[in-house]
Amino acid sequence: MTMPSRVTTELTAETLSRASEEPCDRYALTHCTLYTGHQILRDHALIIEGATLVGAVPTAHLASDVPQLDGQGWAVAPGFIDLQLNGCGGVMFNDAITANTLDTLHRTNLRSGTTSFLPTLITTSDRAMQEAIALVTQYRHRFPQRVLGLHLEGPYLNPKRSGIHNKAYVRPADSAMVSHLVEAGPAVVKLVTLAPEMVPEDCIRRLAQAGILVAAGHTDASFEQALAGFKAGVGMVTHLFNAMSPWQGRSPGLVGAVFSQPDIYAGVIVDGHHVHYGSVGLAKTLKQDRLVLVSDATPPVGAAIDSFVIGGQQVFYRDGKCISADGTLGGAALTLIEAVGNCVREVGIPLEEALRMATLYPARAIGVDDCLGLLQPGYTANLTLFDPVNFVVKACIAQGSLAWASADFVHPIAN
Repeated sequence: MTMPSRVTTELTAETLSRASEEPCDRYALTHCTLYTGHQILRDHALIIEGATLVGAVPTAHLASDVPQLDGQGWAVAPGFIDLQLNGCGGVMFNDAITANTLDTLHRTNLRSGTTSFLPTLITTSDRAMQEAIALVTQYRHRFPQRVLGLHLEGPYLNPKRSGIHNKAYVRPADSAMVSHLVEAGPAVVKLVTLAPEMVPEDCIRRLAQAGILVAAGHTDASFEQALAGFKAGVGMVTHLFNAMSPWQGRSPGLVGAVFSQPDIYAGVIVDGHHVHYGSVGLAKTLKQDRLVLVSDATPPVGAAIDSFVIGGQQVFYRDGKCISADGTLGGAALTLIEAVGNCVREVGIPLEEALRMATLYPARAIGVDDCLGLLQPGYTANLTLFDPVNFVVKACIAQGSLAWASADFVHPIAN
């Protein structure tokens, strides 16, 4: 899409959205506050060319022939990155391992500022895992910055901590399947969650050496077993505090182990249901830039449904919580913009730091921080425009093109 170069040129949401898959040429995003990941810039314009960020310049120095998209005073951050997305928009990845499902996840994500994600396949059969690997391999050829890889949450878990996962599929690690994951590599299998006390250290080591991020989750590991897992190659823990051995005075468990290791990442679900906000604050103090926001989202996000199925169990959506008949939490009904807002309002984390927990830190955890997670020259032009008071996303730019905009973002303000 080529745009004229006139002083009066304006880009409307309608104009940009016509090129949903094709990036625009060069334009400037103006009249907004930029949260770059390193700085907060006001009275600056963000220059975008194609699918790439060129850089930020003072608005007063913006060349007169550069077309402008008015940011209407909203805050702008890098597009959010979700490392744990089970479903949303009324669909569950486990239920339909198809490109249509991934498309639905992406479309729903855009409305809450998430531009990149790991579709998460929870404990299932080898055949389903192989289908997911084949699908993500093909899908990433078309949309490599949309789906960053696959998160396999299970099946090598501890049955004592399997939660809502289908226990019929929880099983020991199979050497042949581990070899298949290693062969697929980190371009396809980005993250594997397992119980380190249930998996031979050699299997953990093979996955980690292949460049796949290994996370400890759904685990009853002792402090010592957790440390052994970290030594073998575990680099993260999945949904900190949930489905894992707790930190107790005489038994520090996995929670104590991850707090003792500053380099280990931890995903956390900040919805007020999974983790007490006081515990989130403690985790932030201890983990610093290794604490990552995840949604653990399920079908009710972005859809009007009141129940769904996970692991063969019916899960009910009530008052913002997803819970089975026996009281087990079954994922979350959370978006990353809501998690950012909860961090700021309920935990007291500064906005710029809460944004890094949804952008830069997850990018670092999975090794894509060379192109995602910052508003920096040469990075992918994935952006979230949002109201920083009410934490509502107003527009989302993906690969340089306006991919979604709210109704009140349609009409630009004159230069």
